[in-house]
Amino acid sequence: MAEQTGEAVVKKFLYVNRKAPYGTIYALESLEVVLIGAAFEQDVSLAFMGDGVYQLTKGQDTRGLEMKNFSPTFRALEDYDVTKLYVEQEALQARGLTEADLVVPVEVVSAQRMAEIMENQDVILSF
Repeated sequence: MAEQTGEAVVKKFLYVNRKAPYGTIYALESLEVVLIGAAFEQDVSLAFMGDGVYQLTKGQDTRGLEMKNFSPTFRALEDYDVTKLYVEQEALQARGLTEADLVVPVEVVSAQRMAEIMENQDVILSF
């Protein structure tokens, strides 16, 4: 699966986000690790499943939590050539959300297609 480009080996990394954006450090840590991986020119993809779909929702208000709203940072992913963002369709539907509720363009995929995407990765990191 890993590709040889010149001297460097490019590996396919999939970061799986399953947690709500606030209340734990997982979502923010995942985003930071993704940006680091992309800076090292790896083939980076993100998957949002379960409550992880909330990380991408528009209009997050974190004032009551006394935490910074980091959802706008997802817009910077494209600047790092991170354009493969997958959202599990069933997770969106179960939470009453649609693709229009998200802050960045994504590919909405079925749970079966998500499993296929996962099978084609060299490294999967789950947050």
